[in-house]
Amino acid sequence: MMDSRNGFFRFTGRYPAMVAGLGAMLCITTLAGLDGLNDTGLWLMAPFGATMVILFGLPESPLAQPRNIFFGHLLTTLVGLMVLHSMGVQPWSLGLAVGLAVSLMMLTKTTHPPAGANPLIVMLGGQDWNFLWSPVALGAGIIIMGGWAFHRSTGRNYPTRW
Repeated sequence: MMDSRNGFFRFTGRYPAMVAGLGAMLCITTLAGLDGLNDTGLWLMAPFGATMVILFGLPESPLAQPRNIFFGHLLTTLVGLMVLHSMGVQPWSLGLAVGLAVSLMMLTKTTHPPAGANPLIVMLGGQDWNFLWSPVALGAGIIIMGGWAFHRSTGRNYPTRW
């Protein structure tokens, strides 16, 4: 059912899955459409797809809140860059980077499971420091703004905390 009284569309019953899919589609389409607007031409990375599941499918989850999405992605990417540029890529350094990233997210209360893949993306792709800015910081910011706007337009209260 649709009810426009509390938001652009208020979906109930069997529609939440369709709404989550629509939100994810719009958000990823926006990021993909931004490719080529900066020097790296990069606004997407695979973990953002997993972020869509949490943000649009489970928006009340602590893992879907803006702080977790933004700092989870930012901190884990930073860890990957630091390990890559100081220790290189070895089986043990890949493991170290992911382990440090998980620990850092937990210690800072910014756990966001999709971000656990960021050190691997950084290290296996040989990314430079600009990767932290784009796609990570800019992409995560756009994702959060898109999630906020979409959930508000569908009558959901998002975020539950900043």
